[in-house]
Amino acid sequence: MTDYFHLDAAPDHIRAISNLGLAHLGDAVFEVMVRSWLCLRGKATSKGLHRATVHFVAAPAQAAMAEKILPLLSEEEGDVFRRGRNASPHSIPKAASREEYQTATALEALFGWLYLQGRTERLNALFSTMMGD
Repeated sequence: MTDYFHLDAAPDHIRAISNLGLAHLGDAVFEVMVRSWLCLRGKATSKGLHRATVHFVAAPAQAAMAEKILPLLSEEEGDVFRRGRNASPHSIPKAASREEYQTATALEALFGWLYLQGRTERLNALFSTMMGD
């Protein structure tokens, strides 16, 4: 049985996943991390949790936070980030510019790529830097 909380996918399998596929997975990984971060910081009401989550997972916030980690990325991570940024989304939300949306997609692709490799320590390090921990 596959342990979906502790993955270690083969490099060939990961390379076969589209950039938007990686971003799709990375979006969920990032949201789980944000929700965990908020719960551990005492956001008690569901209304407060939802509003705060929506703020952090929105493209403008993700794009701003991504800027904090760009200098820390390895060459390979930077390549994944750039490929994610160059993915062609079908639509862009009204609340984000094209550049913000592409940067957020790049961040999500990176998070999906790291998650598939089981690199949770690296995910936690990048997330902590982004959140100012």
